Amino acid sequence: MVNSPIIKNMKILHVITSLHVGGAETLVVNLMPHFINLGYEVGIVVFNGEETPLTKKLQNDCPNCKLYKLGYSYYNPFYIIKLIWIMRKYDIIHTHNSSPQLFCVISNIFCKKKLITTEHSTNNRKREQGGVLRLMDKWMYNHYNSIICISEIATHELLKYLGKDNSHCICTINNGVDVGAINRSMPLTRKNNKFIILMVAGFREAKDQDTIVKAMQKLPKEKYEIWFVGEGTRKHDVEKLVKKVGVKDNVVFWGLRSDVNSFLKSADVIVMSSHWEGLSLSNIEGMSAGKPFIASDVKGLHEVTNGYGILFPHEDADSLATIIKKLHDDEQYYQKVASKCYERAQQFDISKTVKAYSEVYKSLV
Repeated sequence: MVNSPIIKNMKILHVITSLHVGGAETLVVNLMPHFINLGYEVGIVVFNGEETPLTKKLQNDCPNCKLYKLGYSYYNPFYIIKLIWIMRKYDIIHTHNSSPQLFCVISNIFCKKKLITTEHSTNNRKREQGGVLRLMDKWMYNHYNSIICISEIATHELLKYLGKDNSHCICTINNGVDVGAINRSMPLTRKNNKFIILMVAGFREAKDQDTIVKAMQKLPKEKYEIWFVGEGTRKHDVEKLVKKVGVKDNVVFWGLRSDVNSFLKSADVIVMSSHWEGLSLSNIEGMSAGKPFIASDVKGLHEVTNGYGILFPHEDADSLATIIKKLHDDEQYYQKVASKCYERAQQFDISKTVKAYSEVYKSLV
């Protein structure tokens, strides 16, 4: 925990779309016990209040964190009214993801609170589409007192979009994880001796589970197995691909899990195959387990992985299969990469994230 001086009884409200498994969601849940330990009063608003493993983790780890569930959708405009009543109870409103970012700005017209948002990605559809959506997006960002980007590349992309005149309110704070807790976790009991390739991520647009499936095609089926942990709209598409390429017996879909740390400790290698990222928590979590980490060479994964884990060209299943096979066959190389990954993970311990967030909060009151 962090022993940083704070303003006593400061009330911080985090607003996010849901507590489904994802980098932003995991970060918010993991931060809450640390903030309470510092003396903050904290609350979380979720637009979609569906029960998830992260909901249970929050309730177990941080029972003093107030959880507000607004409904079961992501873009209900009636949430704006509900937000007004909740936001009035807090000093600082900290948003994550696009609909909370916009709705809280509108609600704040009536609340006049300090607003912070965390930018979790390098990519944003509204930036690309232009027109009215782009104008609304820029109007929204201009109402934030502070904008936190989770990586240097995310900061660079946002400044390029908003203009350097906004640099005074934009800063970079890397996401963090509890490195020690992950490394100390107990592995699962494995049913076979296959070399386990693990990816922990939602099945959504930014993620590229397909390339791992295609890499499995190129590996000896008797030696390797893929584990996917997560849910999402693209899961059915990946399941169809698994059947199409003939690797159904080598892929396990575990769904949402509350024991992700045990999966990380059980796997032989951890892969994050993505089309784009902000700064992937799964990246840092994988490295924290002391296992080799392999990632697509894309923005948000490159800067953390380069020089420590192994990067492969975006969507290149042949290269990925070659890397996995070398890690399987060369024990010395495997241990060298694993050691470097754990060294890198320690640079992203959550204590550093908590301290940096606390400094931003103090600067606004």
